[in-house]
Amino acid sequence: MAGRTWDVLVIGGGVTGCATAWHLAGYGAEVLLLEQFDLNTQASGRNAGSLHGQIQHSSFLEFGEEWARGFLPALRFLADSLEMWRDLSDVLDTDLEVSLNGGLLIAETSEQMGDIERKVAIERSAGVESDLLGPADLQRIAPYVSESMVGAQLTRVEGKVNSMLAAPAFARAAVSRGAVIRTGAEVIGLEWHDGTFTASTPVGQVSAGRVVLVTGNDLNRFASMWGGDLAISDDPAQVGATEPLAPMVHHLVYFAGGQLTFKQAKAGTLLIGGGWSSDLDPVTGHNRVNPRNLVANMKVALRVVPSLAGVRLIRTWPGRGLATPDLSPIIGKVGPPGLVVGVYPHMGLTAGPLMGRVLAQLALDRTPEVDLTPFAPDRF
Repeated sequence: MAGRTWDVLVIGGGVTGCATAWHLAGYGAEVLLLEQFDLNTQASGRNAGSLHGQIQHSSFLEFGEEWARGFLPALRFLADSLEMWRDLSDVLDTDLEVSLNGGLLIAETSEQMGDIERKVAIERSAGVESDLLGPADLQRIAPYVSESMVGAQLTRVEGKVNSMLAAPAFARAAVSRGAVIRTGAEVIGLEWHDGTFTASTPVGQVSAGRVVLVTGNDLNRFASMWGGDLAISDDPAQVGATEPLAPMVHHLVYFAGGQLTFKQAKAGTLLIGGGWSSDLDPVTGHNRVNPRNLVANMKVALRVVPSLAGVRLIRTWPGRGLATPDLSPIIGKVGPPGLVVGVYPHMGLTAGPLMGRVLAQLALDRTPEVDLTPFAPDRF
């Protein structure tokens, strides 16, 4: 690992880091990826596997239409990444359990449907295809939903993936292209001198001409490299999983009347979340499930799907998440020449494949395929 100068050092072994290493190796770069823990053990491996392609309704209600229009470049980024997800199982030679049957945002009241219609109009201006459903159409495609629901938005390209499989699949594919990946390799220091980066680890130093930082919540650990913290904050969440059930849910489901997402995994398990906060231990920094929020989450799920009352919840876990002030990604070059950072708040799993390619292009001084102006790190 030491004793040579790599073309690019990638720090962070989630889905974005592994995708970045894969794309870099595909461009012919000599790549080393270092991960402090094991691959995919933080944000991208601890979520419920949602593949998002619409403006999140709670954010729309909180921040309004002007914010939603400003978010459209980030929404387009998700749409382009979703196109990559379509073929990734074949490309990476792994069944990632990708399903893009669409997303259902369910409304309980006519007022909620009005809010949804306003949101859909903005999304359509960016090319996002959605249908507005009345109660009869909703019951036809989702008969498990309470008959008290009045309608829904059906976004055609949304869905799910097994979040435990994607990053390792990218990693294996990167190694097959010649990349080197080391886990249990914490970067405890990063310096730049005379055109070369030096990363210090417990087992020695590593040199590279370029560095891509994709460490998510821990990005600001390296803030001395560019002179100040990036505008990111912790936003930890939690997920619950039921016992396996016969196939019933074919969409990614949201609720306009409360925090809720759920979908059904290939194994039959229902994965229930929606952004309910987990707790962050101030001493250890580790996440832990918040029981009160878990109960509240299940109450919302029962309101939308009453038949869940007899279903057993068999597992819960805390996730890691982060936010930016405008909920758009931070992507760009910072600090000394050759240093690149990238993070997509809340929906980093969805964005991961395209983030990896764009960050690889940036690191190699190629023209990025995406206009990154709206995502500049210094925009705040």
